[in-house]
Amino acid sequence: MAHLVETMAYVNETPWHGLGNQLTSKQPLEVWAKQAGMDWEIREAPVRFMTESLGSLGAIMSFPENKVLFRSDTNAPLSVVSQRYQVVQPREILEFYRDLTEISGFELETAGILKGGRKIWALAKTGQSVTLKGNDVTNAYVLLATACDGTLATTAQFTSIRVVCNNTLAVALAGSNGAVKVPHSTSFDPQSVKKQLGISVSTWDSFMYQMKGLSERKVKSAEAFNYFLRVFTDQSKTAATGLSNERAMTKAMTLYEGHGKGAELASSKGTAFGLLNSVTEFVDHERRARSVDHRLESAWFGQGATLKQKALDQALLMLS
Repeated sequence: MAHLVETMAYVNETPWHGLGNQLTSKQPLEVWAKQAGMDWEIREAPVRFMTESLGSLGAIMSFPENKVLFRSDTNAPLSVVSQRYQVVQPREILEFYRDLTEISGFELETAGILKGGRKIWALAKTGQSVTLKGNDVTNAYVLLATACDGTLATTAQFTSIRVVCNNTLAVALAGSNGAVKVPHSTSFDPQSVKKQLGISVSTWDSFMYQMKGLSERKVKSAEAFNYFLRVFTDQSKTAATGLSNERAMTKAMTLYEGHGKGAELASSKGTAFGLLNSVTEFVDHERRARSVDHRLESAWFGQGATLKQKALDQALLMLS
């Protein structure tokens, strides 16, 4: 089966999805571009088609309202978009981090492309970290991703990664989803995005204050069951789909009850933080997927990310 991950690079430990080329620390962005498979450009061309007349070839016609995007290195087509579409190049995703890594102490950790170049991302550690009781460490990251197939605006997103299990969770704050999204109908201004994102200690501290609250919120068995029921039940689904939700719910409950990574730590055992981590571990590591890289795409950008956000929202309700 073909992989969604075309190429990627990483530093430090092998990522949880086990994919990519390992680099040593402090590599220049040019090395990252080559090893992550991002050393090419997105090019544009008019949309043309060939007519037929009674079985014979006809004229070559154009469709001026749209253009086709393709890779400069392989000429492989990526998508057909409107003339208003503003391209964000692979190198721009990496360049976003240049001053952050050279001046602000950030460190690129992973970068790469999905779906043959239709989706592009880079993830950097900010240097911020917090330790909850039981020596439960969570590190702060900034994820920047874009797509040229209409599935994703250029998005800068705070992300947390729990060290003990490599669970990922988007950093969401009250009144904000923690992300800055730039639609492809407008040009990408990296400095404006950084300013809007508010890459600061206060953003991370606010999020981890919530996580600390969850780690101190004790949960009774009935509360845990009702939490999973709310997270894994979709009222819009049919009864037949509910069976698969029940299997997912049972797996997440098993992780929570001691079988998940870090489930026995003081921060998680019998707490709302443990409930949340059981869902994030389920999405990142256990949820059914056609392949490891399909799971990666879902966990960051797709249904998996939506499920984790729902789990976070439900957990935070326990603090109110």
